[in-house]
Amino acid sequence: MLRLVSIVMVLLVGAPWSAAQQLAEQVEPQVIYLVRHAEKSASGDQRDPALAKLGRERARHLAYVLGDARIEKIFTTDYARTRQTVEPLANQLGLTPEVYDPRVLREFAQQLLQTGGRSLVVGHSNTTPQLVALLGGDAGAAIDEKSEFDRLYIVIRDRGHVTTILQRYGREPALLKVREQTP
Repeated sequence: MLRLVSIVMVLLVGAPWSAAQQLAEQVEPQVIYLVRHAEKSASGDQRDPALAKLGRERARHLAYVLGDARIEKIFTTDYARTRQTVEPLANQLGLTPEVYDPRVLREFAQQLLQTGGRSLVVGHSNTTPQLVALLGGDAGAAIDEKSEFDRLYIVIRDRGHVTTILQRYGREPALLKVREQTP
């Protein structure tokens, strides 16, 4: 009888650890897609310009590229060009973009890390690489403010490892590089 009680105790004590371990192994990695807004118009309100025709095309292509990515949340700054960049995808997925303040990126990065799941973040030439780095990813070279609107970062956080995939999207998309780091 004592032996039976001992076996039951071992099973009961070990069960929560085993269940917790299995649950941790089943958790999907966090995937954060980050892009700079698409091409902005040279005419109109220059403090808050809308997207140019090419930018609207790029926004539609972003919706095509990420349409099946199972994105659960979309974040954008409160500027016409960033809101218009996410609009086609948000409409396609039935999501309402949440506005974040690019002046407090560190706090926003912490919010993103706690959110988990799959998210898209649309920012600017200076803030997007900064946010990639704050998420533990590799931002690579600076974004060319005048001509580079096609960079798509994919930051994957999985059990202590961070992988950064850098792609181009638009007319001639290409894979640029994949880097893996441990934060």
